[in-house]
Amino acid sequence: MFTTRLISGIILVLLAVLFVGKGGLILFGVTALISLVGLFELYRVLGIENRSVGAVGYITALSYYGILWWEGHEYLNLMIILCLMVLMGLYVFTFPKYKTEEITGAFFGVCYVPVMLSFLYQTREMQDGVYLVWLIFLSSWGCDTCAYCSGMLLGKHKLAPVLSPKKSIEGAIGGTLGSAILGLIYAWIFGSRMHGIEEPVIACTVACAIAAVISQIGDLAASAIKRNHKVKDYGHIIPGHGGILDRFDSMIFTAPAIYFAITFMGIR
Repeated sequence: MFTTRLISGIILVLLAVLFVGKGGLILFGVTALISLVGLFELYRVLGIENRSVGAVGYITALSYYGILWWEGHEYLNLMIILCLMVLMGLYVFTFPKYKTEEITGAFFGVCYVPVMLSFLYQTREMQDGVYLVWLIFLSSWGCDTCAYCSGMLLGKHKLAPVLSPKKSIEGAIGGTLGSAILGLIYAWIFGSRMHGIEEPVIACTVACAIAAVISQIGDLAASAIKRNHKVKDYGHIIPGHGGILDRFDSMIFTAPAIYFAITFMGIR
């Protein structure tokens, strides 16, 4: 199991370097595909993957990415609102076919997976995005590693004792500090090439710290959904890791966190 997980992890890192490094249409397509698979995994857990409300979610996700590709950013909010309107229309005109939680679950899924993950591509397309996009991985995977090591060495106080007994407050703090340090080192190395950032060292350090905190919420949120629905993994598409949502649970949160943190703090 460990060997399988390790090999899969190495392959994922290599693919990330390839797709994220290339950017453009390749990264856009991969992000859209991952989003759709992740949305299907979530809907399967919620039991709506093959129902009309699920179809509305898939169509909205595809439309959202289509608008994003054609740079119609002013219509993105409209697409989300239309999704809710259509879902509510299905709810009332087919009543009592769907339960309230199925409608809200379908809408939640669109916001949670495709919309949040789209910020991986959107960050790559920013000015200096070729450098800034890697902060998403540093604050996600870096936080996981630093939190694990800190928790093993110093962990005494439980962070979420019912949901995840092995996670500690000390580990969470260590993960946040570790991510901030990684962001600082990264900016120290590549900051001189970031021409659109006023203070790259400060911006990258703070952005990674913020994203690290949020990434841990994302990790716990994904676990909470699985616990509520009594499933171990979202899928088995990635050997040794589970599904898309099992591997990208924290990145779903760090992608928009990095995008907005950098936008608010550092873009000239």
